Amino acid sequence: MFLLTMTVAASAFHENTFAVFELKEQLQMLYINMWELLHQLEYVTPEQREVVYEEIDNIKQQIIKTIDLLLEHDQHQHK
Repeated sequence: MFLLTMTVAASAFHENTFAVFELKEQLQMLYINMWELLHQLEYVTPEQREVVYEEIDNIKQQIIKTIDLLLEHDQHQHK
């Protein structure tokens, strides 16, 4: 019953609520990954540092893409 109530309440807000929820969850995971990578910079060797920089850049691009998708969903919903 609780799940049914939450589903009805969530669908009342946006037609793409589940997609938006998944994107927000993905964004949250990307931020956690970014924090971990930034923390790794405190103790990695110089050789490893380049790999961490590449991973940071990759996560940064994924964050930007996810935010763009969230904004697209919002703009589509509020036309």
